[in-house]
Amino acid sequence: QVEHPVTELTTGTDLVECQLAVADGAALPAEPPPAVGHAIEARLYAEDPSRGWQPQAGTIHHIDVPGVATQFGLLKGSGIRLDSGIVDGSVVSVHYDPMLAKVISLAPTRWRAAGLLADALARTRLHGLRTNRDLLVNVLRHSAFLAGNTDTAFFDSHGLDTLSAPLADGRALRLSAIAAALATAERNRADARVLAGLPSGWRNLPAGHQDKVFADADGTEHRVAYRFSRGELLLPEDPGVTLLSAGPGRVVLADAGVGLGFTVTRYGDRVEVDSALGPVAFTAVPRFPDPASVAAQGSLLAPMPGAVIRLGAGLGDQVSAGQPLVWLEAMKMEHTILAPADGVVADLNVIVGQQVEVGAVLARVESAQASGQPPEEGEQQ
Repeated sequence: QVEHPVTELTTGTDLVECQLAVADGAALPAEPPPAVGHAIEARLYAEDPSRGWQPQAGTIHHIDVPGVATQFGLLKGSGIRLDSGIVDGSVVSVHYDPMLAKVISLAPTRWRAAGLLADALARTRLHGLRTNRDLLVNVLRHSAFLAGNTDTAFFDSHGLDTLSAPLADGRALRLSAIAAALATAERNRADARVLAGLPSGWRNLPAGHQDKVFADADGTEHRVAYRFSRGELLLPEDPGVTLLSAGPGRVVLADAGVGLGFTVTRYGDRVEVDSALGPVAFTAVPRFPDPASVAAQGSLLAPMPGAVIRLGAGLGDQVSAGQPLVWLEAMKMEHTILAPADGVVADLNVIVGQQVEVGAVLARVESAQASGQPPEEGEQQ
């Protein structure tokens, strides 16, 4: 049985130990032990279900599953078991399966086991890569799953887009951005070498609001404007939010009078915000972007590290919007990159067999309008 932890937890039997005993010549009991309780296993993967199960590669900066009672062991009563070799700083390679961990719950009923596992996954602090965590939590909390109405068409029946929706809704996203901005301000003040004791944002003359910009996982930018005045935080775009406390790693806000705590952790430009509203990952947008870091219009970027296994067009070829141009392979999966518009392949920077990193510019399509090409026969001027 591949998912042996489920059997181990419900029977109290270590199946691997049994295998070793049999190999050593011992005999198994005549009758298998009875199953007691319900166990559910979730496989935590570094992949993005909302983008065609796109595998992720890179560094896991931090992983913390709360309430773990045992690792690779048996449970005495209800609890959470974690089977994983991932630790802070582990690197997920493109050469292997992107599974990070198996998280298993045990409880007297299936309903309680699902709730226990969903809560543990939702509160897990997992920084560095996109995962299927939100999908797992949404499935475990779905009424059809709790009722036992599951089959291989579950995703099709209930909508993969809906099931893989982020745990943090739009309001949670906004509050997380505010927390990220205020934590960054406190971090900058703590790192200041001159006049570090001044209040954050202090000015000797009235000044406009400061602002910080963060991009979410979908690339949407969130601008937070704020100003400290006589010890009070002013948020012109968020009048219902007040600051209770702020530090480089912890911010407490009150939204409509309800206190909410946010843990903010930064890894370079990546900002991870954890709260009871759901985890959010941002990228800090610099005030003055490096022009060299901005890809030219029509560029095709590698969404993941991998190997180029096929090209659908050559340099100078005419292509149509949506036409497959580059195929990448990573972690036993293929990903097709499409032409963004009708036009000409103006740049082709890769060959078949080449390894590329995430964000690499694979090719560039110059649109028909940009290139000044005359419309094809039958098209209107």
